Amino acid sequence: MRTQTSVIKAQSKLVALFVSDIHLHPSLPKTTLAFFNFLKKYAPQAERLYLLGDLFEYWAGDDDMATPYHLDVINALRKVSDLGTKIFWIAGNRDFLIGTQFSEATGAHLLHDPSIIEVANRRIIITHGDAQCTDDLPYMAFRSMVRQEQWQKDFLTLPLSQRKTVIEGLRINSQMEQKEKTMEIMDVNPDAIKDLFVKNHAKIIIHGHTHRPSLHQQKEGLRYVLPDWECDQVNENDRGGWLEMYADGEMLFRHLDGSCSTVFK
Repeated sequence: MRTQTSVIKAQSKLVALFVSDIHLHPSLPKTTLAFFNFLKKYAPQAERLYLLGDLFEYWAGDDDMATPYHLDVINALRKVSDLGTKIFWIAGNRDFLIGTQFSEATGAHLLHDPSIIEVANRRIIITHGDAQCTDDLPYMAFRSMVRQEQWQKDFLTLPLSQRKTVIEGLRINSQMEQKEKTMEIMDVNPDAIKDLFVKNHAKIIIHGHTHRPSLHQQKEGLRYVLPDWECDQVNENDRGGWLEMYADGEMLFRHLDGSCSTVFK
């Protein structure tokens, strides 16, 4: 457990934060409050904030931005952007329909998945992570379909209420299917990760999606897996957090309670 956080920050500037799988939804008020606290207390300290997908439990289209809940999230992100922190966003499997209206309202820069970034003289691959779950063949087929530009254009022409009904049905089906799948099938494929390292000539990968936070040291480099956030589940400890990167290249994980460590557990 790292106890000298204030000393670290004095010695080396906080340049980037990486977070994913918040799964924001009105039915999760404590998780939402934890994210707002993160945006208010921690995000403005960094030069950059990277949101690596599944910020929302689902996103039916930018024409749903006017709901009070979504406006609260958008305004909170905009405050961070206005304070000088650059926000970057990668689509997750729950919110890949976020578009330019959301980008303009929040000040977030939309990135392709995967993207290569240079931070603290490090070449880093950032991705949501679902594209590397290649052993889950039914999901990969579904992903291929819904990520097509024409499919999205056609879907977004449907009335918003109809889109939400379709999405809710897909969520229910997904939850049922996951009960029949092993954790290994739903995790990233080792060969897909190796290819990502090799093809992009990088030594660091940061992703979420799997909800299996950890730091993996492998031949090709380091792979950081971000946690999902959950503060509303009864009789369960709050979980969540984010990865911090400093100007000297040091990377630390900060838990929701504010404590830091070099590992995720």
